Amino acid sequence: MLGYQPVMFFNDSFDYLHVATDPYPHPLRPDGYAFLLWALKPFHSFALVAAVQHLMGLGIGVMIYALLRRKFRLPGWGAALAAAPVLLDAYQLQLEHLVLSDTMFTFLVMSAVTLLLWHDRPSWRIAAAVGLIIGLAWLTRSVGMPVLLGVLVYMLIRRSGWKLMAATLVACMLPVLAYMGWYRADSGKFAITESNGIFLYARVYKFADCHQMNNLPVSEYPLCTEPANRLPNSQDGIWNAQSPLNRYTGQRFSPENNALSNDFAKRAIMAQPFDYMKVVAHDFFKVFRWERTVFPDKATYAQYEFGKTSKPLPKWRMDHNSIASVEAQSYERGNAQTQVVEPFAGVARGYQDVFYLRGTMVGVILLVGLAGLVPMWRRFGGEALLPWTLATGLLLAPAATAEFDYRYVLPAVPLAALAAGLAFRPEGRATVSGWTRRLRGRSQQEPAPSTTASTPTSTASPNTPSDTGPQVTPEDAPAAT
Repeated sequence: MLGYQPVMFFNDSFDYLHVATDPYPHPLRPDGYAFLLWALKPFHSFALVAAVQHLMGLGIGVMIYALLRRKFRLPGWGAALAAAPVLLDAYQLQLEHLVLSDTMFTFLVMSAVTLLLWHDRPSWRIAAAVGLIIGLAWLTRSVGMPVLLGVLVYMLIRRSGWKLMAATLVACMLPVLAYMGWYRADSGKFAITESNGIFLYARVYKFADCHQMNNLPVSEYPLCTEPANRLPNSQDGIWNAQSPLNRYTGQRFSPENNALSNDFAKRAIMAQPFDYMKVVAHDFFKVFRWERTVFPDKATYAQYEFGKTSKPLPKWRMDHNSIASVEAQSYERGNAQTQVVEPFAGVARGYQDVFYLRGTMVGVILLVGLAGLVPMWRRFGGEALLPWTLATGLLLAPAATAEFDYRYVLPAVPLAALAAGLAFRPEGRATVSGWTRRLRGRSQQEPAPSTTASTPTSTASPNTPSDTGPQVTPEDAPAAT
């Protein structure tokens, strides 16, 4: 905060600021984060925005530590180790310093998971609170919808009961339906965004072959692109000036373009399922690479790092009456451009060069969490199932619906770290130890001695009591263990 004052900006930051200046349902992304900026607007301080987001990051680390230490009885050093990635990763710190929705989304998801795991038998109030938080997360990032599905499946496996599941679902849908009603009042359509089909088109842009699609409508022909003319990245199918979407007139994120793109993308997936699985797998496993490469382009990647200089605020128009830089300065009531202040900025850059979570480390954390699920297979992995599946889903969702991006990896890390920590909880260790003892017992098991060969013949008459104690017949002999 000392080195990059008052805050740092990403391209998407100015869309959020535009909504916070004069709220309306944005067609590209839901307004949950913009509502936070709107709530903080009276203070006219981007430094306050950064401080709130850094406190959210610290709160995520505290939730991981508290769950593992207090609820699941891990030693202090183990709980602290699990919280370390979100607390110390330089790219996580930089993401918290950007005017972006990811930190708020991660905080909300972790809050819901913490609340649910903290109570073995949650009350309907707890279930409703979990649902409400997930609803707010859904309105912060569209990927919150799969989070709801993951939580409901977890509650079903844990046999929480239909009443608690209903309370979670209803509480979640209340803010979502209210937002969709607002969207309908503004645009005439009951929806959250007009971008899901366009982003899915970007996913199929790299492989879609119109020659393999049967009965493709003429209206979708402009979306076809020959392999030799395709741009390098899937995201170019949306943002590049040569995108096929620009062959249509009107706004890019219009209901008509979204519907056409959605239908085209689904046809491409049905016609080329293996090509679709190939690009999804490629982007999913890209998460786990050791080296961090420049992607998708140098200009975008530079916004994910602490730089030596800052760019002037953009002059592009947000609408007919608004300019991005003017709205940022109005929000701050002063100069909002990021000021690079040495030597603090140099310390941040040096720290980021060394202390960050490599993709392979993320993979190891996920594998540790998966290993912790195995001994608890009779309970479907126990409590660790929820954070592990949510972490994996948050990594898989961008690969399946849009394209890999480094910022999409970070929200999954706290959940993966929590699941890895749960692998070492005393209950899990006891289960592993029990398995080990049973396996060792079986390996050391010896056959019972033969009673016909080793039992001495008694010379006493049947009516004469033996002076050696009661006789043991083969049927009464204890079974070997």
